[in-house]
Formats: sequence, C-alpha cells, structure tokens
Amino acid sequence: MTPETLAALARAREEKRPVVLATRLSDGAQHLLPDPARPASLNEAAARALREDASGTVKVDGADWFLQAHNPPLRLIVVGAVHIAQGLVPFATGVGFAVTVVDPRRAFASDERFPNVTVRTDWPDEALDALKPDARTAVVTLTHDPKLDDPALDRALRSDAFYIGALGSRRTHNARLQRLRALGHDEAALARIRGPVGLDLEAVTAPEIGLSIAAELVAVRRGSPLAARQQAPQKAA
Repeated sequence: MTPETLAALARAREEKRPVVLATRLSDGAQHLLPDPARPASLNEAAARALREDASGTVKVDGADWFLQAHNPPLRLIVVGAVHIAQGLVPFATGVGFAVTVVDPRRAFASDERFPNVTVRTDWPDEALDALKPDARTAVVTLTHDPKLDDPALDRALRSDAFYIGALGSRRTHNARLQRLRALGHDEAALARIRGPVGLDLEAVTAPEIGLSIAAELVAVRRGSPLAARQQAPQKAA
C-alpha cells in the first residue's frame, strides 16, 4: 500500500466515511473507492460490498479484485434509560451495534442499570450534536416525554441516521409529528420516523419490545421486506 493510499484510508476512518480498498490481484494495484476516476462497474461492486458489509474477491470487467470494505462502526443512540432500553441494549449489542444510552435523569442513567455500554447524562439535543449520527447510526427515543424525545428526533432528522424510531401509540405519534412540523420538518423528513417503533411482534413486555426494535434495526439495515410492513401500536410503554 502506498503512503498516499494509507493516508487516504486513515482520513476516511477519521471522518467515519465508508470506503473500499480495492486490490487487483493480477498486479497488486490498489485504489480507494468510490472514485469517479475508476470504472463505474468497479464502483458499483464497491458499493455492494459496503451495503453487505462484506469483503471478498469479485470479477469486474474480466479482472479479479479483492474488495476490502471499511465501514464506520454501527451505532445505536437510545434516548431514555427506561426498562425498554434495558431490554433493547443486549439485543442491539448482540447484533453488532455500539450502544450509547442518553438520559439527563441520573436516577435512570447509571452504569449499574446499563453495564458495558456508554451512558450520557447530557440533554438529548446536546448529546446528538456531540455524537453526530451518520449513515451507520440508528436513533431510538423511548421516554414518552416531548422535552427529551422531540429535541433528539429533531437532531436525528437533520442527520444521515439510517434508522429513526420513537416509542408510543399512533395517537402519541401523530401529536409528535405535529410538534416536529412546527420545528420545520416536512412530510418526507417525518416519514423517516418509525412510530410506533419496532416490528409488529405483538410485543408486551420490555424485553419483547426491545426484541421487536432490534429486529427492525436488522430488517432496515439488510433491506428486508419486513421493514416495509405496516406497524401496529405497542401494547406497553
């Protein structure tokens, strides 16, 4: 690897920008993709490797390439250190998400209740400003308190987060959308919010609702048809 390629790869990692290191097996030539100077077919193969989060050898235009995907880490920001968060965190970490729990209420947000994950006690808008959600980040709000959920959703909608979910009944969600419209979000932006959050598993308990949210995270990330199904209101809060 040339010093220039190594430096470019380091910059991409620092900027949390997904890239692919492409190595032509016939001669060892390397390129960092996407790169408009390279053939579209090679860039398309790189985009597929990033979507699937998988490295491997592919044949492009008659040549064998090893494509090494360098994706930023998967992150989940959970707003609300509530029982459902305690149910969600183990499932989310188990499928590869680095979890941050945000709640300014110190009685809820403690390392004892959320071991082995990052816990922040700043206000949600401040936390999201600092965490800067990217295209590999999911944001889920669970508090039912507009003072906490709305600022987090506002920031999430202004980010590239690939998944935004909010706990609550359809009535609660409709009222939430009205408040977010008042903050300047249009219908296309509001459609990004999955509310009620989670796949419809007829979930009742906190662990079951946590499972439904984790399942939807995976479904959205993998492009599963399950992600497009109509949701039903959660039965517990």
